[in-house]
Amino acid sequence: MSIDTLTITDILNLPRDQPVAVPAGLLHDLIEAHQAVKDEVAALQDEMAQAGEEIAALTARVASLEGLQEQDVTRIYCDIAQDRQRIAKLEKPPEPQPLQKDRAEVLRGLLAANGGKMLASEARKKMHLSAERFSNLLNVCNFIDRKPYHMDRRKDIIILKSELVRPNY
Repeated sequence: MSIDTLTITDILNLPRDQPVAVPAGLLHDLIEAHQAVKDEVAALQDEMAQAGEEIAALTARVASLEGLQEQDVTRIYCDIAQDRQRIAKLEKPPEPQPLQKDRAEVLRGLLAANGGKMLASEARKKMHLSAERFSNLLNVCNFIDRKPYHMDRRKDIIILKSELVRPNY
């Protein structure tokens, strides 16, 4: 039986022990093609193994970067919380010191004696305070208003607020 007269389905239906005459050149070409396919399959398996190793390395790197990102996010949240606390401290008026409380009462009495308002520079001179200490005192006193003097805008007038509002110190 010649291979040239058989179709592929005929060849596949032949019994396994059926001898078939195949030219040696064709058999040699089949063996070479088979070896080439085996080599290509082996190369592809090597590439797949290498790709699997690269994927594993990239997965580990991604996990590492996610951990670093989580640490950075946590650090940033902590920094934001600390910044908010600092800002809240800065926005809150300072607590008066014991000496400032006494001076605040003197200033209240001085303003009450002068009809509830007077120039800030006059009050500072009468209290014998430096400009810095007087400015700090005015910052902690919540019972006064400061307004520019209408005749000289460079000067401030301090005004005693209504007695209905009591100081919180």
